[in-house]
Amino acid sequence: MGFIKKITATALACSMVTGVAHAQDMTFFRIGTGGAGGTYFPIGGIIANAISNPPGSRACDAGGNCGVPGLVAMAQSTNASAHNVNAIQTGQMEAGLSGAATLHFAYHGTEKFEGNAKPDLRVIANLYPEDLHLVLPEGQNLASLGDLKGQRVGIAQAGSGTQIAVELILGDHGINRDNIDEAELNNSQSAERIADGQLDAYFYAAGTPVAAMIQLDNTKGMELHNWSAEEIKMANTTVPYYIPSKIPAGTYQGIDYDVNTVAVSGMLVTNANQPEELIYEITKAMWSDTARKLLDNGHPKGRAITLETALEGVEGIGVPLHPGAERFYREMGMIK
Repeated sequence: MGFIKKITATALACSMVTGVAHAQDMTFFRIGTGGAGGTYFPIGGIIANAISNPPGSRACDAGGNCGVPGLVAMAQSTNASAHNVNAIQTGQMEAGLSGAATLHFAYHGTEKFEGNAKPDLRVIANLYPEDLHLVLPEGQNLASLGDLKGQRVGIAQAGSGTQIAVELILGDHGINRDNIDEAELNNSQSAERIADGQLDAYFYAAGTPVAAMIQLDNTKGMELHNWSAEEIKMANTTVPYYIPSKIPAGTYQGIDYDVNTVAVSGMLVTNANQPEELIYEITKAMWSDTARKLLDNGHPKGRAITLETALEGVEGIGVPLHPGAERFYREMGMIK
């Protein structure tokens, strides 16, 4: 009996040691996204799913997910770009999504990041274009952006990449916080205010279609401002990373006209201090066959996230690739 107890105790001890080993092999990886009504949150969730392969999961070659062995990635809802770059710099998150303009400003310490540069930011991949929506109540329109003067305008949440760009763009038209009734709200809150008649317009940059706008379009209805060629040129000059774009008719059921606007690239970003091997494996997992299926089926914008465009626009932002990501793209022949 004593012998059996001894064996049982030994087995339990071994089991505990094994459990500790498994726990030590598990790596948590937090990805900052955006509000639940935007595009960052679902896209971040898909990426987290694609790169994860927790201890005990089936291996890729055994039909399991082709993520990084032992990695548990989690998408966290945040106030988007500006919040994410701050959190990545301070180590509160391992990675996050950011618009190219915010990433450029933060890394170089310019505009709203003047004197507060984020030198440890590094790029993993370019993801997709984020169209700047200027949402109006159904039946309303603007002759020009200047018509927003004196109106109740949603300028996106405080510190977000959208807000940084919007304030710069509006400044070209003589509009600032002194001559509008500004609202610092996320996408879902802004859509609710439009529906309730508490806002006259709101801006939001995101990959189309945007969940909160789909809901607004299907319930109360909405309009989107069709930017003039001059407005697009001015925006592109003031914020060079916002480039001409178009939201095709039918993207939202009630919008039966093409919408000319500007767009900024959405990027997946990490910290320079993240291990090279880990980021190499994460980058590799992002472009696996299983990740491709998740991206294609998880969100309409996921189809725009491709290996072929992973480095598009990165050089112009002036923010380095993470060495692990660079190694992967070099092996793929995308960097010479």
